[in-house]
Amino acid sequence: MMVQVQESKIIDTSIKVKPAYIEELWHSRKEGWNKTRVFLLIISLLAIGMSVFHVYTAGFGTLPSWEQRSIHVVWALLLIFLLFPFRKGKKFGVIDVLFVILTLAIGAYCLFGAEGIQSRQGNVGQYDMIFGTILIALVLEATRRTNGLAMMLIGLLFLVYIFFGQYFPGILAHPGARYGKMIDQMFNSTLGIFSSPIYVSSTILVLFVVFGSFLMKSGGGQFFTNFAFGALGKKTGGPALSAVGASALVSTITGNGAANAAITGSFTIPLMKKLGYSRKFAGAVEAVASQGGQIMPPIMGASVFIMAEATGVPYIKLALYALIPAIIYFLIAGFIVYFHAKRLKLAGIPEEQLPDPKKILLREGYLFLPIFIIIGLMMYGYSPMKAGFYAILLTIAISWIRKSTRMNLLSILAALEDGIRGSLAVIAACATAGIIVGAVSLTGLGLNFSRFVIDLAGGQLFPLLLLIGLASIVLGMGMPTVSAYVILAVLGVPALTDAGVNLIAAHMFVFYFGVLSGLTPPVAITAYTTAGIAGSNPNATAFYAIRIGAGGFLIPFIFVYNPQLLLQEGSVFGITLAVVSALFSCFIFSAAIENYLVNEMNLVQRALLFISSFTLVVPGLLSDIAGIAIFILVYFMNKRTSAAGNAKELNA
Repeated sequence: MMVQVQESKIIDTSIKVKPAYIEELWHSRKEGWNKTRVFLLIISLLAIGMSVFHVYTAGFGTLPSWEQRSIHVVWALLLIFLLFPFRKGKKFGVIDVLFVILTLAIGAYCLFGAEGIQSRQGNVGQYDMIFGTILIALVLEATRRTNGLAMMLIGLLFLVYIFFGQYFPGILAHPGARYGKMIDQMFNSTLGIFSSPIYVSSTILVLFVVFGSFLMKSGGGQFFTNFAFGALGKKTGGPALSAVGASALVSTITGNGAANAAITGSFTIPLMKKLGYSRKFAGAVEAVASQGGQIMPPIMGASVFIMAEATGVPYIKLALYALIPAIIYFLIAGFIVYFHAKRLKLAGIPEEQLPDPKKILLREGYLFLPIFIIIGLMMYGYSPMKAGFYAILLTIAISWIRKSTRMNLLSILAALEDGIRGSLAVIAACATAGIIVGAVSLTGLGLNFSRFVIDLAGGQLFPLLLLIGLASIVLGMGMPTVSAYVILAVLGVPALTDAGVNLIAAHMFVFYFGVLSGLTPPVAITAYTTAGIAGSNPNATAFYAIRIGAGGFLIPFIFVYNPQLLLQEGSVFGITLAVVSALFSCFIFSAAIENYLVNEMNLVQRALLFISSFTLVVPGLLSDIAGIAIFILVYFMNKRTSAAGNAKELNA
């Protein structure tokens, strides 16, 4: 789809999404049936069936907890072994058939023996041991296929830790556990594989991924993209600013940085390159925006639903608490783009080549309604499941307002299929995260790790934050944000709260670093995805993304020391002052990063700007006054330098 303002000149902002299997099969139905087409049809029907199951239970009530979670996991495992071959790039083979048979056997055992399995908690039977072992192996293998070897090895390491804890050094040591106790924890109860990550995954996460799929199929993603380009494209740095805006809006729907980078980056990156931006810069901008969509309310990534479960704070409140830090993150990225364009004298896109944002809003603004409905229903007291259920129905209904966005039966089935296929990697990661949660609970590692890190930091908060932040980046490398967050929440958050950090700030701290691990080498998934599209060096692109997204690494430290930015503490005046000073600090910090204000700066001016930006986020009126005073000083120094340079050019 392309917005038609002046067909001959309008830039192409079309979002190209790979069609679902059901769409491919329908459009090629005249070719007849063979083994491959039957195989694809089976996968498609299984995915659609799983999606219908979750939408139905969201609207009309879930099954008993263990049954809901076990069906969810086994169904996802079956699809993973059908879709992701044992060896990447190879066809479905004999080994995959074996995994499918084992999955079906596990499914039958869970489905027909659910009550008995739960009743044997604390006293597992022989068949529980056998099938529990098989399930653990299947979960780890599914995680390897969908999330890579690193995540699988981390899950395996925690299993080894359960049995061989006595060989670990110092405070990390524990007596070890019996095999039957481990199976009881991981399989028979809701404390292991079927713990809170899978609870959230089986009730809320999949539903919102399916909702995002419906929103994309109904034209919502295209609308957000066209609106962002129309509103921002003509400004200085317009192409890159548009990419930031479009990617932020679309990735808050998809909840996946790398996936969003592949969707929107396919046109934003070539456009930026065409208009004079370097390959490295274009890839870095798209990576920062795509990854940051996971921290932008109202939908955010799946991790926030797990955070709501862990903290006992309703999701809609967490979204509100996260709003200001998310705005700061994108403002810093936007200002850096702006100053970069000013420094290189890069103009925006000519207005006649852009869609008209007013016309787009008038013609397609109704596509915002499902998101407003989600917010409104949750504020009114509805559960996220009910809100998501009604939002899906509304998305289908409003798609019929205009012919170009109208969803027919085929597109509805495709949305159902895509939603499940897009959530399989996260479901596998949640199941492995459940193994980690179970291991931490069984061994007491959480408490021991907390003491260990606090002792290592010498009881001081700042070194503790540095250690937890570094650990968060390392643990998050190569993982989906949701799995990184779960590990960090069970290990890092207790250490932070023990050190006196606000509970919400502690969870948000590890969440931010889990998100930003997608930008940090050596496994910067999102940055490497955009580098591939841009044709730039992957690590160079990742390091430039860190520069553009530098604010994201500082924001967590800021709201730990100043929880007012999370709307957690203080008076209305105090919160307002903190927010205003933080927003002004964004502008100053961005100028310092890009080394441009009115003109390029010397080393002293740049250093003073960094001091000014940091001073502004220190709580208190006096620090704000000092920060503003430093900025005014630098502004006039830089303006004087600029004026002198202009005069020199005229005389020459």
